[in-house]
Amino acid sequence: MAHNEAVDVVLVGAGIMSATLAVLLKELDPGLKLEVVELMDSGAAESSNPWNNAGTGHAGLCELNYTPPAADGSIDIKKAVHINTQFEVSKQFWAYLARKGTFGSAKSFINQVPHLSFVQGEKGISFLKTRFEAMSKHHAFSSMEYTEDKARLAEWMPLMMPGRPADEKIAATRMMNGTDVNFGALTNQLLTHLSRSADAQIKYRSRVTNLTRKGAGWTVTVKDVNGGGTREIDAKFVFLGAGGAALPLLQLSGIEESKGFGGFPVSGQWLRCDNPEVVRHHQAKVYSQAAVGSPPMSVPHLDTRVVDGKKSLLFGPYAGFTTKFLKHGSFLDLPLSVRIANIKPMLAVARDNMDLTKYLVSEVMQSMEQRLESLRRFYPQAKAEDWRLEVAGQRVQIIKKDPKKGGVLQFGTELVSAQDGSLAALLGASPGASVTVSIMLELLERCFPEKTRTEWAAKLNEIFPAREKILETDAQLYERISSQNDEALELVEKSNQEQTFA
Repeated sequence: MAHNEAVDVVLVGAGIMSATLAVLLKELDPGLKLEVVELMDSGAAESSNPWNNAGTGHAGLCELNYTPPAADGSIDIKKAVHINTQFEVSKQFWAYLARKGTFGSAKSFINQVPHLSFVQGEKGISFLKTRFEAMSKHHAFSSMEYTEDKARLAEWMPLMMPGRPADEKIAATRMMNGTDVNFGALTNQLLTHLSRSADAQIKYRSRVTNLTRKGAGWTVTVKDVNGGGTREIDAKFVFLGAGGAALPLLQLSGIEESKGFGGFPVSGQWLRCDNPEVVRHHQAKVYSQAAVGSPPMSVPHLDTRVVDGKKSLLFGPYAGFTTKFLKHGSFLDLPLSVRIANIKPMLAVARDNMDLTKYLVSEVMQSMEQRLESLRRFYPQAKAEDWRLEVAGQRVQIIKKDPKKGGVLQFGTELVSAQDGSLAALLGASPGASVTVSIMLELLERCFPEKTRTEWAAKLNEIFPAREKILETDAQLYERISSQNDEALELVEKSNQEQTFA
């Protein structure tokens, strides 16, 4: 075994999370020595791959599950507002890097695609209208449009209107400033940028087999998958950003904060269309409501995707169940994650989520014709020959201890860190990639509190002139920052005015 190499930071997994954190750390302290360790032979091979996720720049514009109705019919928009400002923080980081010439053209990973919400029936229309009235009062959503007019709907979503009954009650809202994001392209550009930095390396085909405490830091044992050799790296800080594999690695660390967490893996599938005659009639991401009793992950949407400059359509998701934590993982991932500390929460979740289990089984059993039936709710004239089934990435939903129920299934993401700030892991799923930058800033504040307040503060203020809380309340600042981001990311035409980014 080779002599231990010493670095400041080891990041496990070469997806959007690790790539973002690594580049951000290098901006804050160019002298840091970093190593990214990745099991696959390239970056963004799992959940960050463009065909493993929907590519929606989640900004709360169209996702109806972010604005749940209360018992009295009123709409709570807090979550949508927060996710919107988190996405604006992500855009600030990408815009900062774009101005430095990091990306060439930002169009290689982000493109303007309108975001629409679409509902059917009187109940759906009542909900959407109430939502529109609540959201359009907030500066983040002031440009939202609403219509029930069939002619206008045909302009907004020309693929979706032909073939509908004349008396069908439907409505939609539209936000023109939505985006489609190729998180795979973004990840790989960040990794390329990182690899050009001094004291930063990315090692592919490398599996982390052990994490052990060493003084104030960690010894990370890494196996070369091709050659079989093993080496050890001493690191002051370790980030576990390995998607579904983050949970087993977190368990391997043995930190007290990891105890009680479990994972519930959910696979996904899409219908994909590359026929240009169909694709050209749909330029939007159209989200609707999940069927009654279905989990939030089942919200159906028909999306324009832009991957490597080529447009396709994606419809789904169709969920499924597997015991793998990664698309390229092992069927033993789930059983091997069971511990004394998490078996009670896992059993409690199994007991309390029989409906979810039934839903996943029914999704797995669906025929292609049944999947097309769901699609035809959006696109009545869909032809089977234009669509094919694609397997999406794995989502591992969080199971955590709950004092009342024993355990709960949590949708979303959770940052788990050691008390001394020497190790952190990201668990969970959506809205994940879109809010990566906010999550990594939270990680910095939690694991490097002193540095974020002192030596890194000026640079953080330069990169992020406005954080989430102020963006939620200051309409003028929001408009200025958002416009500057959009120009830098080529989402709008550049104005002739001189821009200041202080």
